Amino acid sequence: MIKKLLHSLREYRTAAILTMLVMTGEVVMETLIPYKMADMIDIGFGEGDMSYIIKTGILLILFALGSFAFGVLGSLIGAKAGTGFAKNLRSDMFRNVQTFSFSNIDRFSTASIITRLTTDVSNVQNTFTMAIRMAIRTPMMMLFSTLMTFFISWKLALIMLAIVPVLTAALMLLTWKVFPIFERAFKIFDRLNNIVQENLHGIRVVKSFVREDFETEKFEKTSGEIFHDFSIAEKILAWNNPIMMACMYGAMLVIAWVSARFIVGQEAVTVSLMGTVFTTGLLNSVLTYSMQILMSCMGLSMIFVMLIISRESMRRIAELLSEEATITNPDAPVTEVKDGSIEFCDVDFSYAGDMKRLCLSDVDLKIPSGATVGIIGGTGSSKSTLVQMIPRLYDATAGKVLVGGVDVTEYDLFTLRDAVSMVLQKNLLFSGSIMDNMRWGNANATDEEIIHACKLAAADGFIREFPDGYDTHIEQGGTNVSGGQRQRLCIARALLKNPKILILDDSTSAVDTATDAMIRRAFREEIPDITKIIIAQRISSVQDADMIIVMENGKIDAIGTHEALLRSNAIYREVYESQQKGGADHE
Repeated sequence: MIKKLLHSLREYRTAAILTMLVMTGEVVMETLIPYKMADMIDIGFGEGDMSYIIKTGILLILFALGSFAFGVLGSLIGAKAGTGFAKNLRSDMFRNVQTFSFSNIDRFSTASIITRLTTDVSNVQNTFTMAIRMAIRTPMMMLFSTLMTFFISWKLALIMLAIVPVLTAALMLLTWKVFPIFERAFKIFDRLNNIVQENLHGIRVVKSFVREDFETEKFEKTSGEIFHDFSIAEKILAWNNPIMMACMYGAMLVIAWVSARFIVGQEAVTVSLMGTVFTTGLLNSVLTYSMQILMSCMGLSMIFVMLIISRESMRRIAELLSEEATITNPDAPVTEVKDGSIEFCDVDFSYAGDMKRLCLSDVDLKIPSGATVGIIGGTGSSKSTLVQMIPRLYDATAGKVLVGGVDVTEYDLFTLRDAVSMVLQKNLLFSGSIMDNMRWGNANATDEEIIHACKLAAADGFIREFPDGYDTHIEQGGTNVSGGQRQRLCIARALLKNPKILILDDSTSAVDTATDAMIRRAFREEIPDITKIIIAQRISSVQDADMIIVMENGKIDAIGTHEALLRSNAIYREVYESQQKGGADHE
């Protein structure tokens, strides 16, 4: 997991390594200060040697300045490495999400992906920044301080080492208690983000049904669950510092007592390179080193706590990075779509990949290039699922789909999808001008081409009525235009691709019948060579099609022209008569 995340360091790897080296320099400077301080106390003050005091004092100042310089430099370089790592991590996650097929996206909720890109990355960034500074500084400080204590007295050093098993056991116990709580809390975060996203996306529905209090209560309940879990986790983790302080200060008291016996009894301490009586200066050094070890232990415990908190974030990020697209390019992809012919050969499909729960079954269908095809069927009859397999948004569970006489799995994905324009049920416009939105269909489209496409989609008229015309700013999601206007703009955007296949998935449901007729007439006269597939609820939207497909329960119930289906298909005839009756009643 960590290896997967560290791959995102890339150009900031040098900065991270340099930070760790600089922090090592800071530690060396700090551990030399107590040792030289002992000499100043024992030799300088003990023997009244002023020149030695001045010389040693200057050296101590240099050590302090060196430590300060290394610390500042480490912070600056570490901050660059941390923010750069987070930038790359977000970029890698987002790039991977862009490769996902619909089935990949179905595994993750939108709210979960957003949480991973924001909250989880921030947690990991904070932990990483602390790790490259503190995770090097604190172990090195503990190591050097312990070595210096051994250098002075191995007996005193053993006292400090005796508390390590106690601290380790305490930290392991805290981890075992608190990790499941954080794991649960981050899942609740996903739910909270989903509530916010749904509320903001559907704010007009919320207000029209006067459900503000209900939505607020739902949000506060979920937020309260996060508060409850984090409160429990923080209460458990709050034991970390008291346990640490009790162990360390207890060890320091024992060291002070043993050291006092050394000094009072003038007991020789012949350890390592030193063979001298234990002095007040050495006691001061040992106590300073003990404090440094204490602070190092506290630093390690802080890192440990951060790792506990961010471990679940790391796992969630690594999960998203490790997700492999279920739809990829073949080894030698076909890079040209010859025409807009479509063929379904014994196609079965299940979203779960389970042959026992098929959404589509036994689909056999041939559509010649340039044909206009209508698809009619009740809700849940898998009309949208059928057409989404043409640009390979999903792969068939069994059977195969051919476009231009070639299996869609053999095409280069960009080539295939660039040849197919889809206007989905949920029409989406992006922030920017109308011109900007149109160029999503063709980035190099001229103004004349954009205007022509808008005329075909019956959008030019209402666009020119706006004060700013084609420069009119579209709000996020297209909320400042009507549903019908949004549909027509999306159709124009799709036409700008000059595709070989155009799919309209119930994309004229919000326009009136006269405008719908204008769009169909423009399609028939202006783009006769493009294969057009129109999913609709209104019979009038498809009755002029070359062939009409009637779907029922994931199967093709009948195929034929309007007149033939009226004579032979009960489902089609029932829909037609009910709509005719409804129109007559309305009149």
